[in-house]
Order: sequence, then structure tokens, then C-alpha cells
Amino acid sequence: MRLPLIPPNQLTPEQKTLYDSMRKGIASNFNAFKVENEDGALMGPWNPWLHEPGIGKAIWDLTLAMTANAVLPDNVRQIAILVVGARYDAAYELYAHIAVAEKEGMSAERLSALVADLKPADLSKEENVAFDFSYALCRGGTLPEPLYRLAIATFGQHGTNELIYLVGLYALVSTTLNGFNVPVPERE
Repeated sequence: MRLPLIPPNQLTPEQKTLYDSMRKGIASNFNAFKVENEDGALMGPWNPWLHEPGIGKAIWDLTLAMTANAVLPDNVRQIAILVVGARYDAAYELYAHIAVAEKEGMSAERLSALVADLKPADLSKEENVAFDFSYALCRGGTLPEPLYRLAIATFGQHGTNELIYLVGLYALVSTTLNGFNVPVPERE
């Protein structure tokens, strides 16, 4: 870890405001995995965001907006997030979203394929489109037109927009985690 965890009693007023917002959002949306240590210091991407609260708040606001305005089914969202985490080899991202996917009943076989950066054999039509779409975007370059049109036909314009933003958000999260070498806490 390249940035020390910040104990809550050492936060600046600006950091404390962001910390309180993040803890509230984490409690309602990200409760399937470990997000803080014993003294309440936030781990994962939240710690680097606290170190730069002006930027961290903007990323956190985007995260909240992506959650509040979600129209894609959660299984589709988890496929996209895990594809991004695997492409970036972002350990904490994979740790966190494996826990979420397991809580939602995703099979071990499917999870194994996704974290190995492979396409699972048992995807539904919608999950298949989400996998291909996310995988292609993570490679870089322009998304192929047939894949874009298939996403529009499958998810509509708003859902396709959400999928693009979701891949971008989790690419940012994964880059944050990798850049600051954020470790994975022990699983319980």
C-alpha cells in the first residue's frame, strides 16, 4: 500500500465530510466485503480518494450516480465489473466483486472464468452482450459498431450508456487500486 490508511480521528474537515458520505454509501451498497479496518479507516479505493478529497469526492459522486441511476440488471453489471477487474488485474476490485457476485448466487465456475479473463460458457444473452461489450472496451480503441448496435438492441440507449460509463468507472477504480498498490484484506 503506497498511501497509509487514515484513521478517522486524523481526517481533515474536508476528508471527514467525504468519509462520512462514503461510509453511509458503503453501508447501503457495498457490504459484502471488508471496507474498513478495526479503527474505522477506509480501505480499497476509498482510502486513496480520501487522500485527495477534491478528486475523491468527484469520483465518489460518480459512483453514487451510477448506483442511483442503474437500469441494467445487477447480474449484467457484475459481469461488466468483473471483466474490467480481470482485464486490469485489480486485486481489491476482484476481491470485492467476487464477494458481491457470490452473495448474489453467481456460480464458482462462472466466477473462475471471469477472474481468469475468460468468457464463461453459461452466460445468458444479456450477460453475453455485457461480457463482449466490456471486454472490447477494455482493450482500447473504438467499440466495434456491430457490438454497439447489439447493446442498443439488448439494453436500449440508456442501458448502453450506463454500460459504457460503468466500464469507465471501474477502469478508473482499477487504475486507482493498481496505482496505489491497494492490498486485499483477509477473507473471513
